[in-house]
Amino acid sequence: KLKDTALALSELDVLVNLSERSISLNYVCPKMTKKYGISLKESRHPVVEFFLENPFICNSLSLSKKNRMLVITGPNMGGKSTYMRQVALIVIMACIGSFVPAKYASIGYIDKIFTRIGAADDLSNGYSTFMMEMTEISNILHNATCNSLVLIDELGRGTSNKDGLALAWSCAKYLIFKNKSMVLLSTHFLELTKLKTLFKNIQNFYFSAVEYNSNIAFLYKIKKGISKKSYSIPVAALSGIPEIVIKEAKEKLIELENE
Repeated sequence: KLKDTALALSELDVLVNLSERSISLNYVCPKMTKKYGISLKESRHPVVEFFLENPFICNSLSLSKKNRMLVITGPNMGGKSTYMRQVALIVIMACIGSFVPAKYASIGYIDKIFTRIGAADDLSNGYSTFMMEMTEISNILHNATCNSLVLIDELGRGTSNKDGLALAWSCAKYLIFKNKSMVLLSTHFLELTKLKTLFKNIQNFYFSAVEYNSNIAFLYKIKKGISKKSYSIPVAALSGIPEIVIKEAKEKLIELENE
């Protein structure tokens, strides 16, 4: 009886907390539908917005049979990973019966959520960062279905540019042609945006930024289209790298682009 009481109280505690968050942060009741896909309007990250001093920048999403994959470009720290994570969190929250941080949410049947985000190694088993990345994407390619939500963040960055691009390209094609999953794919390989010319159900989106006098301001707003560049050097400058290193990097970039 004591164990049953503890379980009941813990469940009640979770439900009360979800209710309190929903009321205080203006969450909405998601529409769980049989219609294929995910539609979110002005969605927010439930954790990140709690710690921000400024208002969270809302973003919308539409995944359907016509838009199965979004290829997302933009600068580091521009909001790509946060955007993908908030979509997954909203789906999970809706599936457990919670209200969600959005102005509107319609979610179809989702059987699994797969993620390939971040970088880690497994030294005890002799797995490098790249091998771990390939192991994770292999699991996705073998097990994702047409009802799965797949999040892939910068696939192929652990090897040379040409090899990484080739692997990312072929994996993306497999997910669309074979798995037919709903995919959010963020990348710095702008060449991947050309997949839209091969598949009508792939759309290109980007997170914008403004560069002025060697400074960069992130707008955290997703827009339809392709990022003009990755802004890697201005972002690196924010980390405190010596100015002379940043200056030489800019000169080398110009040299490489001319080649």
